[in-house]
Amino acid sequence: MIIIEVKTMTSIITGDIINSRASTPKVWIDVLKSELIKYGKEPEQWEIYRGDSFQLEIPPKEALKTAILLKATIKQFKTIDVRMAIGYGDKTYQSKSITESNGSAFVNSGECFENLKKTTLAIKSNSINFDKQINLMIELALLTMDNWTPTASTIFKAAIEYPEKKQNELAKMLNKEQSNISEGLKRAGYDEIYKLIQFYETQL
Repeated sequence: MIIIEVKTMTSIITGDIINSRASTPKVWIDVLKSELIKYGKEPEQWEIYRGDSFQLEIPPKEALKTAILLKATIKQFKTIDVRMAIGYGDKTYQSKSITESNGSAFVNSGECFENLKKTTLAIKSNSINFDKQINLMIELALLTMDNWTPTASTIFKAAIEYPEKKQNELAKMLNKEQSNISEGLKRAGYDEIYKLIQFYETQL
């Protein structure tokens, strides 16, 4: 009998909270869970482990946008940040827990995460040229994202999640003045980062 191994292309985000001890875990961990649960079930699609680390499986085309949304979620807390590695590849073994599943997507994510030094977000696939190009663009975007204030993060997150809403609608939703929304989006680099997300999506 011939056994055929089925491979599924996927993306794995591996991350951990920077300065997690500087903030009360109960405060940010509930917010992180409420964000992760949007993308699937625990622990098959996502899992928080070792207190401040997590893994999330996400369709490749949505990976960068999701990672940026996770960053915006965590940056709403002044004293902490998040470090993430996106691994793109196949999944050759599906376990009940994402941390026990396997495939090149998991390997790429883990290797990318281990190599994160001065940067807080990077991608590793099986294409060196793609990785060099997109990671350079991400590094430039991080010059802005790493310096998001809680207010800028909140406004950016709402704008990305509700792209159909106009600024006056976002202002009403966030209980802010429209001028605050406009200024917040500029400071958060919304237009430029949105273009980065769109470019990434076209490359897949």
